[in-house]
Amino acid sequence: QVQLVESGGGLVQTGGSLRLSCAASGSIFKINAMGWYRQAPGKQRELVAVITSGGRINYADFVKGRFTISRDNAKNTVFLQMNGLKPEETGVYYCKLDLTARDYRSVEYWGRGTLVTVSS
Repeated sequence: QVQLVESGGGLVQTGGSLRLSCAASGSIFKINAMGWYRQAPGKQRELVAVITSGGRINYADFVKGRFTISRDNAKNTVFLQMNGLKPEETGVYYCKLDLTARDYRSVEYWGRGTLVTVSS
């Protein structure tokens, strides 16, 4: 079984920065992609950024130029550096892992989330 542990959330003022981390552990055969999603109160969960095993990166339009996703393949860890944070970006940030299991099935895992609060 695979587990994801997120960290780095907290309280920050408008314009501040946070760095989120997500470490995967367990029965991992091959990681296809790792990414970050967020869910604000009363809204649907939305994609923030994703990075594939080959290093291809996709950002949501609303974070381009402010957020940076990166990875440490040796530690099965993905990071999200968030700069210039805005109050409307308050919410729970979730780590998502897409992997290929040993039986070659594609499997998806979600972390429990880490809360980010941006004060005005």
